[in-house]
Amino acid sequence: MKVVTGPGEYVRKTNVLKEIGLYVKEYGQTVLVIGGQTALSVAEPKIMKSLEKNQLPLLGSIPFSGECSWREINRLIEIVQEIKPDVLIGVGGGKVLDTVKAVAFAAKLPLIAVPTIAATCAAATPISILYDDEGIFIEISRKSKAPNVVLVDMEIIQSAPYRFLVAGIGDTLAKWFESRASVQKVQPNARNQSAVRLAHGIYQLLLEQGEAAINASKQGIVTSALEDVVDSIILVSGSVSGYGGDDCRTAAAHAIYSGLTIFPEVHHTYHGEIVAYGILAQLSLEDKPKEEITNLISFYQKVELPYLLEQLGIKTLSPAQWKQLGEVSVTIEDMANMPFEVTPSMVINAIQHVEEIGKLVNIQ
Repeated sequence: MKVVTGPGEYVRKTNVLKEIGLYVKEYGQTVLVIGGQTALSVAEPKIMKSLEKNQLPLLGSIPFSGECSWREINRLIEIVQEIKPDVLIGVGGGKVLDTVKAVAFAAKLPLIAVPTIAATCAAATPISILYDDEGIFIEISRKSKAPNVVLVDMEIIQSAPYRFLVAGIGDTLAKWFESRASVQKVQPNARNQSAVRLAHGIYQLLLEQGEAAINASKQGIVTSALEDVVDSIILVSGSVSGYGGDDCRTAAAHAIYSGLTIFPEVHHTYHGEIVAYGILAQLSLEDKPKEEITNLISFYQKVELPYLLEQLGIKTLSPAQWKQLGEVSVTIEDMANMPFEVTPSMVINAIQHVEEIGKLVNIQ
């Protein structure tokens, strides 16, 4: 049995990046930073100052192209092989970090992850979600490295647009609904049952503190609610996957997310926002009571998560597009984690059912 539970070390506090040099020293002397342009603009000054203070050479700062694709991963691998740093630092959101995790895996280098938004658990997982160059999902790659260290600077997190935190809540909610479904296919054991209980605990915390965390983010202040929600999104959520392994994987919510990415209209929407919509469709697939769906929509309204296709940018779908959505969604490997076989027509019916419920909620 082999279990990769997450990062070797997780540190969350205000201005922790002023200490990043101390963490780098544990793994090497020379550094290469890879990050999104916006992320670098807010985090790099702190990183540079700490590296200089600790006399650690920065060999370069490479901007991320914007898509976690094999083309981008291979481009960065070539740069790393040429520059030969001792340590990689990844700075940014989920796609950046997933890319750098894949690069670190290929290059066999230590990795320090610096999430600048709390939108996914990418910083704390050993997998990478890959897309083609146009942003359409293609695979979940295990050729990825769990970071040695994750540094969460709350000054940066709280100053990011609050919509990122909203998306993180959506993505993290899925841990409970998807692990509850996928674990039904396997023999219960200590790991997967602990993972499911952990997922349910995160779900309850988000229901209780999610709105307060969003309000703190809007006000630009750090509160205990915001800290708890950030830890849940980045660290604890990733631990569910770590302990549960293949028994507690993503399921229909993420499969439907991936199916929806075939439509360019959703590409302005964040991962967790689309996943949140996928949760509703999964509940419909599972034939859960309407009350469970409407209760979740009520929470979505409080934290500004989407519950209608039009909120994702999709105004209408032609019969051919509905068919394509159903067919693509069932081919995604996540869908195989459902405890029953799912057909394209079931996906279509589930989404249309959610649309009916969501529109009724809007009227009331």
